[in-house]
Amino acid sequence: MTDRRFTFVIASARRDGNTEFLMRKAADHLPPECRQQWLHLMDLPLAPFEDIRHSVGVYPQPEGNERILFDATLNATDLVFGVPLYWYSVPYSAKLYLDYWSAWLRVPGADFKARMAGKTLWGVCALSDEDFSHADPLIGTLRLTAEYLSMGFGGVLLGYGSKPGDVVSDTSALSKAATFFAQSPTRLAAQ
Repeated sequence: MTDRRFTFVIASARRDGNTEFLMRKAADHLPPECRQQWLHLMDLPLAPFEDIRHSVGVYPQPEGNERILFDATLNATDLVFGVPLYWYSVPYSAKLYLDYWSAWLRVPGADFKARMAGKTLWGVCALSDEDFSHADPLIGTLRLTAEYLSMGFGGVLLGYGSKPGDVVSDTSALSKAATFFAQSPTRLAAQ
């Protein structure tokens, strides 16, 4: 295995929730040579995103928490979104983080789109419904993001968990976590 650097981005509004537990179970099975960085978006708040594409046209160099996320995003070979299902989509903090990717596409010298190509995007999601098709919009958000940036898409590990600790009883999800990062990602290219 080559030099893989996993950045785990936790977008839950709860610490140590079902999604994070499932993420950590999957990460436990990574080979020891894979580097891991764990970031919780609650610890790195971002200002509301302002779309200036059609007025200013370019964005300034990231600073503060935005810079931490920017650097972590570009330094990863594998980005793992820990995104519990909130109203059939990604949580607000994950959506805001992705909105900032729109800015980073327009930061002079960042070459964000070219530098994202070839990385792999993964998702881990706990949801409070046993009908996992309710996560389809969330999965679509992540898959289309990967496609737009010519990234690989590793898929989304789904687990059932409503109340804290519920996912521990989802033996199917825990079993899938053991081999989740061993699967080959789908290579996507922008249409």
